[in-house]
Amino acid sequence: MSTLLPDFAEMARALRAGKVSSRELTGDCLARIKRHDSTLNSFISVYPEQALAAADAADKAIASGSAGPLTGIPMAHKDIFCAEGTRTTVGSKMLDNFVAPYDSRVVSGLAAAGMVSVGKTNMDEFAMGSSNETSYFGPVKNPWDLQRSPGGSSGGSAAAVAAGLVPAATGTDTGGSIRQPAALTGLTGLKPTYGRVSRYGMVAFASSLDQAGTLTRSAADAALMLGAMAGFDERDSTCANVPVPDYSATLNDSLQGKTIGVPKEFFDDGLEAGCAQAVQDAIKQYQELGAVVKEVSLPNLAMSVPVYYIVAPAECSSNLSRFDGVRFGYRTESTGDLADMYTRTRSEAFGAEVKRRIMTGAYVLSAGYYDAYYLQAQKVRQLISDDLSHCFAEVDVIMGPTTPTPAFKLGEKMNDPVQMYLNDMYTIAANLAGLPAISIPCGFSQNLPVGLQLIGTQFAEGLLLNCAHQYQQATDWHLRTPVISGGAA
Repeated sequence: MSTLLPDFAEMARALRAGKVSSRELTGDCLARIKRHDSTLNSFISVYPEQALAAADAADKAIASGSAGPLTGIPMAHKDIFCAEGTRTTVGSKMLDNFVAPYDSRVVSGLAAAGMVSVGKTNMDEFAMGSSNETSYFGPVKNPWDLQRSPGGSSGGSAAAVAAGLVPAATGTDTGGSIRQPAALTGLTGLKPTYGRVSRYGMVAFASSLDQAGTLTRSAADAALMLGAMAGFDERDSTCANVPVPDYSATLNDSLQGKTIGVPKEFFDDGLEAGCAQAVQDAIKQYQELGAVVKEVSLPNLAMSVPVYYIVAPAECSSNLSRFDGVRFGYRTESTGDLADMYTRTRSEAFGAEVKRRIMTGAYVLSAGYYDAYYLQAQKVRQLISDDLSHCFAEVDVIMGPTTPTPAFKLGEKMNDPVQMYLNDMYTIAANLAGLPAISIPCGFSQNLPVGLQLIGTQFAEGLLLNCAHQYQQATDWHLRTPVISGGAA
């Protein structure tokens, strides 16, 4: 019988009462991974001995009375976070043999809080993708329908949590890469404010957009994890030096009188009917909880996808220039000169999507095109940010769909990059403006989960978690699980 429990709070109570040990919880996760992951492909690396040793240390902390609310709870890290002594591949052949010499701030923060990492999850190569099909280690499958994508780039983390292999996982969100997988797998996915969580030790894709976050079943669990991850880190020059509140303390605040803005641009022709209905029903639920709904407008929202696919490739082109076969990672067996070694190494080790974005980025930054593309994109980025600021002068939270459709079939969009990119059309604006956002389950369409997105102003994670938690207290969508999570033999 499974020892996994519904949420962190229940696990913590069971651990303290001696009804279960961290070793038992961790062992159950490892058994589930062994039983199911050959089907899901959600993990790249699993570390049983290391995980059980950490679980034993957690059990000692619990016995001594020095445990915190996260002590002894198993989890997994997206394979973009460096963890000392373990492989960090970023889903790429380029770093298939790279063993990190230090811990990222996210890894060390959650370890200090007592969480037990069981391994590293699969992801789109260098976090570039919306379907988790660009990974060098193969596509991840959605536990709700194994023929469908779990979303990307944090699809391995999402699939692992949705299938019950682990209670929680970390992710990163550059244009929707936490929220979109959360929506497609029926999870709570939180992207904090840019700078709220240190990027130290997180392999960079697009430095002005990347942010670490969480994939959990509930907002209450996300609140606990964010509290351990957030905070100033002098090793990251973009990390915000602002206090970290107790996110759990405000979860039960009333929503009476809170104003929810619903952008009319979110409900366009591209939104699938079932998703639209589920989101509208969720908004009605918020009204029943006392919130006031107001229509708002984001007139430049349509430009967010083209702006993102100029800014992000430009930054990735610069960030990935370090992977040249000289210092670490893959190196070609070619015996040519230095220039030949560079060329062959990068040609052989990067996948098609990464090459596409590097080339796009190099083009928009090149002489003669910088002003026409990159500079213009940054100007429109500011307009999008201004649109959101104008909305927040009138409302507390912006609400709408997370994705335009439920989970799509694997292979369905791989040959049409534009259609793949449009899957992030509702999520990108928050990244461009550096704002916090969360996706929570709000229903089903075509028997697949639908996500509701909430966007807040800077450092309003507490309000977003409060809004999400109150909705989850009134509904049970976040408790629905796919059949595979039942732990079949």
